[in-house]
Amino acid sequence: MVKLRAMEIVYLQENELSTAEFIQILAESTLAERRPIHDFERMELMMKHCNLVITARHEGELVGVARSWSDFSFTTYLADLAISEVYQSKGIGKELIKKTKLGAPLAKLILLAAPKAIDYYPRIGMEKHEACYVL
Repeated sequence: MVKLRAMEIVYLQENELSTAEFIQILAESTLAERRPIHDFERMELMMKHCNLVITARHEGELVGVARSWSDFSFTTYLADLAISEVYQSKGIGKELIKKTKLGAPLAKLILLAAPKAIDYYPRIGMEKHEACYVL
């Protein structure tokens, strides 16, 4: 178990985060189960076309990421929230969401919850929306 003080985590906007680091954090979290991490070209496109990436680093090591795209005025879609499993339950996810919202303060933050995270989002103050559709 990793013990942290809040000041030890550094949050940054890193829109140029490398695809390799992104894949690594997905693998260290539970999101790799639902992402095409073995298709590097597709993962590279996922990183290339997002425009708001907030990272969490501990002693320089990537321990969390919030990958989004936003019009910065109406909608921000948080596509991936990944925290290394050994760093989970330390408030990092909540802080990444807060920093993402601050990155586009006029926009409504929207996300689809991963099955393992469905109960997490209401606990941090997010409201469930019943009218979501997927094609």
